[in-house]
Amino acid sequence: MKLSTGFVRASGYAYKVRRVLFAITRGKVDPREVVRAAGELNQHIFERLQEMGVEKGDVVRITVPFSIREGTIEWDYNGLKIEVYRKGEEEKLAIAMEELEEREKALEERIKELEELALKLKEASEELLEKLEELKQEHTSLKLRAEE
Repeated sequence: MKLSTGFVRASGYAYKVRRVLFAITRGKVDPREVVRAAGELNQHIFERLQEMGVEKGDVVRITVPFSIREGTIEWDYNGLKIEVYRKGEEEKLAIAMEELEEREKALEERIKELEELALKLKEASEELLEKLEELKQEHTSLKLRAEE
């Protein structure tokens, strides 16, 4: 499995790591283990960010592979990748943020499509139930007439 934060300000990476980890391990790992593993990873990332001279206003994208063994999350620190977009590098930052906005827009469009489909399915289901009820009533009235 792989954790990916997407683009996030360096000042907010820890919260994003924890939130994403909870989302991708839901039902697979005890929540206390998620908190422990997120804390461990965040400490490791913090040290790397300091070594790299990353500032709070910079934008980062972090990916790291992991596995779950006997209910424990194990990080593959050799596969940890931290992309940094410096606050002063506005061109790169603009490209990164544009990509993020495009992905968010695409996600919103997909969600809207699914909501519309769900509404159509609900309407079709209600119509189907109405037709079934009508059929039952017709059947009952035919049965009563046959018994007369």
